[in-house]
Amino acid sequence: MNYWLRMVLAAGSVVVLPATAWAQSSGPRASPGFQQPQLRDDEQIMPSQIVRPPPAPPAKPRVAAKPKPAAAAADTDTDDNPVAPAKPAAPPKPAEPARLVTCSGAFAKNSGHLRLAQAYGVHNVEFTEVSGDDGSTLMASVLFPTDPKRRLEVLWDDDTQRTGTRMVVIDGQSTWTAYKGIHLGLPLAALEKANGKPFKLMGFEKGGMAIVSDWNGGALGLLTDGCKVGVQLKPDPKAAAGTLEAVGSDKEFASSDPAIRAAKPTIGEIIVGY
Repeated sequence: MNYWLRMVLAAGSVVVLPATAWAQSSGPRASPGFQQPQLRDDEQIMPSQIVRPPPAPPAKPRVAAKPKPAAAAADTDTDDNPVAPAKPAAPPKPAEPARLVTCSGAFAKNSGHLRLAQAYGVHNVEFTEVSGDDGSTLMASVLFPTDPKRRLEVLWDDDTQRTGTRMVVIDGQSTWTAYKGIHLGLPLAALEKANGKPFKLMGFEKGGMAIVSDWNGGALGLLTDGCKVGVQLKPDPKAAAGTLEAVGSDKEFASSDPAIRAAKPTIGEIIVGY
């Protein structure tokens, strides 16, 4: 075999082997319209007859997506968007004075309407008419006149000047208290306990109350500064008529008397006076 034929065979073997390998590979197929020349079995391909496929167009490089800029945090304290200052907490309301009647302070002997107004507020005190025990009317300074539970009547020695405390009256639905915590609705036994011993009282008036006549040396009779506390007791509304008739107002009784206890009395009015 001469040199030229060896070159042709060598070239043919070079072309056939890569073509076979290329056909079996998973690489990209030839582009449409390209065809290798068909050869007969006894025909050899010449190097000049090799037609190579056109090169594949270069792939376009992928451009990485630009990251979106993070949203700027809201400026909560700038000239354009100032932060509203926090509202200061509301000041606490001043505590209301205790609803306790004593023989000092606003209820001392030398007190007056002006002193009551200073202690409880000028809008909470009214000088007006009140009812007396015998159906008459009296002038008094009334604390919280429109609130039955806070109502309190103060009568003066001098109605013109509204000075000189004469008496302080707790009645109706008032929740005021006096010495030893006594208050309206307190049962007889509890009143004895506050006094430290039994006391004396007049019997019940018809349709009325029984008045304590003597504290019998107990704690409620030993007040200072010439101050005294008076109490009227009302019977249980369900008490039988015969029970009340047995303890009429024409006699004085001990609070421990079974006839008095049968009426199941409670405090119906308290008077602190001088």
